[in-house]
Amino acid sequence: MTQTPPDLTDRTALSRNRARAGGDLFLHQLAREELQLRLSEVNRTFTSPALICGLPDFWKGFLPEARVILDDTVLDLAPGAHDLVIHAMALHWAADPVGQLVQARRALKPDGLFLAVMPGGQTLAELRAVLAQAEIELAGGLSSRVLPMGEIRDMGALLQRAGYALPVADVTSHKVAYRKLDSLFGDLRAMGERNALAARRRSFAPRNLFARAAELYAAHYPDANGHLRATFDLVYLTGWAPADSQPRPLRPGSAKSRLADALGTKESPLPDHIKMPDTD
Repeated sequence: MTQTPPDLTDRTALSRNRARAGGDLFLHQLAREELQLRLSEVNRTFTSPALICGLPDFWKGFLPEARVILDDTVLDLAPGAHDLVIHAMALHWAADPVGQLVQARRALKPDGLFLAVMPGGQTLAELRAVLAQAEIELAGGLSSRVLPMGEIRDMGALLQRAGYALPVADVTSHKVAYRKLDSLFGDLRAMGERNALAARRRSFAPRNLFARAAELYAAHYPDANGHLRATFDLVYLTGWAPADSQPRPLRPGSAKSRLADALGTKESPLPDHIKMPDTD
């Protein structure tokens, strides 16, 4: 019998964190500006977009004509109803990211566009390192305090698993300076990104944990001005719902012209010393 894996996210805690969000949502603003730029480079007018997010009050003005829905486990999307689906700054909290991508693909019309953006890569790597070191020193062990971040190679593979055509994954990296660790925590609270891991420690943190983490942060990750350096990587995913009109790779060996002719050059055989050996 197949066992269902435990949930990564405590959805009740995540909803509570998001309800308290507000103020300077700078990561969301960066993601919004980049998505707008990418959409402007697509030579197409979208007439039935949908936008999936966790902070609808912020994102509802991004595409006024878009249908905004929450990033629930089962997305409120009708099959084949949209020519554009955007998953905005919420996929990193999904217990089943492939399931989210599959549902979004099914909601697309043929040749519809999917865009997603989420924190990933080296996001909060510095914070993760100092919290781990401080907790080992003070408590002799570790607890789940920072959400694991997906790597760009893994996220690109998810697009392929979900059945998208022409999948692309890329990342933009942002370095932010903080005068003190509390300011970084304040930004995370403002964006609804406090710890909502299902496996998080529910008791009080070890005494002096955050004070020690601040000391380690200042010692290991200062910028040129002595401020605390924090990394935020935003991973972008792009894919298209399959359609007959899309370009496809040709079958190997099916070419009808030579590359040398296209380049206007003369083709020469490889020297004997670098030819591939026979494997028979």
